[in-house]
Parts: sequence; structure tokens; C-alpha cells
Amino acid sequence: MKWLRAASALMILALLFCTPGCSASEAKKQTAVGFYLDTVITLTAYVEDVSVLQDALEECGRYERLLSRTVEGSDVWRINHAGGQPVQVSEDTLEILRTARRVSELSGGAFDVSIAPVSTMWDFTSGAAVLPDADALAEAAARVDYTRVEIDGDAVILPEGMMIDLGGIAKGYIADAVKNWLEARGVNSAILSFGGNVVAIGLKPDGSPWKVGIQDIDGKTGEYMLVSRNNGGSTVTSGIYERGFDVDGTWYHHILDPKTGWPVQNELASVTIFSESSMWGDALATAAFALGREGGAALIEGLDGIEAVFIARDRTVSFTSGAKAYVE
Repeated sequence: MKWLRAASALMILALLFCTPGCSASEAKKQTAVGFYLDTVITLTAYVEDVSVLQDALEECGRYERLLSRTVEGSDVWRINHAGGQPVQVSEDTLEILRTARRVSELSGGAFDVSIAPVSTMWDFTSGAAVLPDADALAEAAARVDYTRVEIDGDAVILPEGMMIDLGGIAKGYIADAVKNWLEARGVNSAILSFGGNVVAIGLKPDGSPWKVGIQDIDGKTGEYMLVSRNNGGSTVTSGIYERGFDVDGTWYHHILDPKTGWPVQNELASVTIFSESSMWGDALATAAFALGREGGAALIEGLDGIEAVFIARDRTVSFTSGAKAYVE
């Protein structure tokens, strides 16, 4: 029995269109676009006033200032620079860290927010195909250990020399928070794209589900292999095509093994998670990928209300037991 409730460059294409069932009496489709969290964020909703979406983008900026590893004064920056001393943080940060630890425990450490000593040694964005020094990478990997991230009340304690990076889970948390923020302001039909995270509010005005394309692993951005349905939840995809480079025929990508510091090399090219919570979907996409098709499927099958699609490098597709219900 399943028992637990649910949890990039834009690699999921949201197909946003009004079908013939829409009427002129319905609110107008409005879109606001911004750049936060190192990705383009596109918020599309049926609302009378687009300013509600522009205000929602401001929420994205507020969360970025709170959770980014590189923004001086953020919760994460203060934790990483505290020299092992307790740091009082927001409830947002505490909730993310609690969820991150749970996913780490469920996945045997395949997901680990303390991976920053390793991830900071890799450059997947500049175009320079340079491998880190193997000895230095091994030393950095020895400092990755989620069990040493301690929460004491509203404070976080991280041993000196360790660092955390919430990049593998914070975007999902923010997507959930923005969804809740918009719902509280009366929005009942919307699709919100946060790069690899797509969350929906309700259905389209005609009552049909939103359609979300799952990126073709060998195609250009926006070319998709599968089309999935979103009925008001979260769709998260993580894949090796998002960021990486080739050295001597080996593709080095951004999904790193916390135990070694090197990119995960297995049969998979991408994992898509269907869930209610995008925070859970975000972390589980990474964990399931790192565990491989068999181990990742076993992880997801143990979680209530969460399903996954695995696309292998040879383009074969496999599904968890309930995932085909989400795919056309």
C-alpha cells in the first residue's frame, strides 16, 4: 500500500490554449513572465486583472531572496556562512529542510541538499567543458551528509565546512506557494510554469485538463515525446539534457551522485513526477533519477498519490502503476 502524500531551462512545454468550449463571458486569459530562480517563469491564468499575476511574480522574487544560496543575507547564505553556529530561519526554510530530509531518508541519500560542496565545483552553464579535479571532488563529496543538517526549533545548525543548496527542491516549494497565493486571491483556472516544474490551478475554463508536454530527450527545447494531463496538480521533469557537456564521448550533466560527486551515469535520460506537491515532485524527480529505473520506480510506488514516467537514453518509456492515467 502507498502511504505518503506528495513533492531547470524550460524542458516541459505547457500547451496553453482556449478550446471551442470557452465563452466570451469567461475571464480573459492573461500572462505574466519573469526571470527568477535562474529560469523563465510564465504564469498564465483566466483573470480580469493581470496585475495579480505580476504581484505573484514579486512573490517569486521574495522567495528567491530568502532561499538562494548566492544571495547575500538569504537564509541559506547565512546558514552556509555561520561557521557551525545556529541560525534562526523562516518557517519556509524549515519546511523545505524537513521535507528534504524526509526525501533523503526515503531514497537512501540519493537526494541531499548538503551537496553544495560538490555542485559548486561543476560549471554546466558557461559552455566550458572542464572536469573538476578528481581528488578535490572526492574531498568535497566527503563533506556531503544530510544527516548532519540539524534543526533545533527555528534554528538550523550546519557543521563548519559543509554547505547546503536548496536548488533541487526550492523551486517546487515556491511553485506551490505561488499557486496557494493565487488561489487565495480568487484565481481558479491557471497554469504556472517554473522551468521544469509546471503546476496548475483547477482545470481549463471548459472543464478539460491542462496539457503538459514531456520533453523529447533528443529534440530541441519544446519538442516533446509524450503529452500528459494535469488536473490541478504538479508535473515535474528532470533530465540530463537540461545542463551538461561532453568530454571524450561521455555526457557530464547536472544530476550529481551525492556519494561520489560525479554525474549519475545510468540508463535514464529523464524522470517525470506527477504529484499534488511540486516541492515533493522536485526532490523526488532527482532522487528517482539517481536511483535508476528500477530503484526509482520502487521509491515512487511506495508513495501515495505520486506517479512517475521514466525515459531511458535509448528512448524506451516505462511507467509506475498509475502513471498512464496522466498520459495521453
